[in-house]
Amino acid sequence: MDQSEKLHGHAATEAGTRRSDAVAAELVRMIETGGLQEGERLPAERDLMQRYGVSRAAIREAIVSLANRGLVETRLGHRPIVRKPDYEVAVDKVGNLVGHLMIDRKGVWNLFETRIFMETTLARWAAKHARRDDLEDLRAALNANREAIGNPVLFDETDAAFHAVLYRIPGNPIYPAIHKAYVDWLTQHWRSMKRGAGIDQMNCAGHEAIFEAILARDPDNAEEAMRRHLVAAWEFVRSTFPSDS
Repeated sequence: MDQSEKLHGHAATEAGTRRSDAVAAELVRMIETGGLQEGERLPAERDLMQRYGVSRAAIREAIVSLANRGLVETRLGHRPIVRKPDYEVAVDKVGNLVGHLMIDRKGVWNLFETRIFMETTLARWAAKHARRDDLEDLRAALNANREAIGNPVLFDETDAAFHAVLYRIPGNPIYPAIHKAYVDWLTQHWRSMKRGAGIDQMNCAGHEAIFEAILARDPDNAEEAMRRHLVAAWEFVRSTFPSDS
């Protein structure tokens, strides 16, 4: 049985299944089993049309479905390239949905509250488990942040880099992907906040308190220092909205 017959048989046995969904399912199967390797280009649309006996529209819908799942990378004028999604890609796909939930202060707060929960836990974990190399990475990030005071763009970058170290310390690859998502989701609000060396100094002092508590192996103070830092940061994020109503 050729691919077209298999596809049509599959479509016939599952009422309501679109041809594009069946094509997408078959391509996913080939990617998962190694029939299509990472970095390999998908066959030309015409070849896929002939192989599966479907229209060009069905092939294009199937490719969009794969791209939305992070399984192919598309570029105008080029055949899609197979990708094996990593955690960052997976979180990024979720981020496309989260962005629609952040249209008002309540939506942003719901997201920011998850960050507080996440980072207070990470600070506590670091105070208990950070290795010498982790502490040195955290110290270097803090020093870079301190030196960037008064330079808004560089301060934001080094601020994010300080927090990024905490996400890396546990060694779970999902955590850095989550941090990148927080940065992507919240950047527009950071850029519209009031700026100045005084505010930078306050934020850097928050980082210093977090670092000192971690260095002292004091999980309670590390957690509380992070909470104070992020609650203060939220007040600046909240100021980017026209009112609290």
